[in-house]
Amino acid sequence: MIVKLDENNLKEASHWLADRDKGLQLVLSRYGYPPLWARTPGFATMVHIILEQQVSLASANAAFQRLNETLPELSPAALLDLDDTTLRQIGFSRQKAVYTRFLATSVLSGTFSFETLPDMDDAEARAEMKRLKGIGDWTADIYLSECLLRPDIFPRGDIAMQEAFRVLNHLPERPAHDEFERATQHWRPWRSVGTRMLWHFYLCEKKKPR
Repeated sequence: MIVKLDENNLKEASHWLADRDKGLQLVLSRYGYPPLWARTPGFATMVHIILEQQVSLASANAAFQRLNETLPELSPAALLDLDDTTLRQIGFSRQKAVYTRFLATSVLSGTFSFETLPDMDDAEARAEMKRLKGIGDWTADIYLSECLLRPDIFPRGDIAMQEAFRVLNHLPERPAHDEFERATQHWRPWRSVGTRMLWHFYLCEKKKPR
């Protein structure tokens, strides 16, 4: 049986993690439960996640908003109708235009289906998504964590997570991913909740007046 995150087990897992990790205990006591951050599975959300690759969330959200204003019904066929100039004006880099067009073509041709992912385990679903051009570990893991709501996902290369972990653990620099992953093995089987707690801390700290 594939377990999915929901509001109830998110709260239970937050306490479970706080009991085992002093940094996460501080997050919970200072800022409370993290949001579930659940997203609607499917093509539109994957396009949004691709836009989030290696840029700020604000920049990606602005581009995605412009895309939705251009295409009120965001579908693979509709996206393929947009030319290079329009995509560039929306905020797509050349590479991200290639990635989203490949995704759209793969969905339309039937070589990739979002509907098959929920029945796969984490490793199978990650491998299936990574067959697509431009879908690496981080993008696949964000989809697994926020769209499929898998409870034990640890997104590779997430800078906000790394920075929050650095601050909470008083480290001189952000940890390399392998070191980071080794240091959070005690979060299993709720690493998706641990990552949400780190994101929650990072965002709340950014809002504090300096």
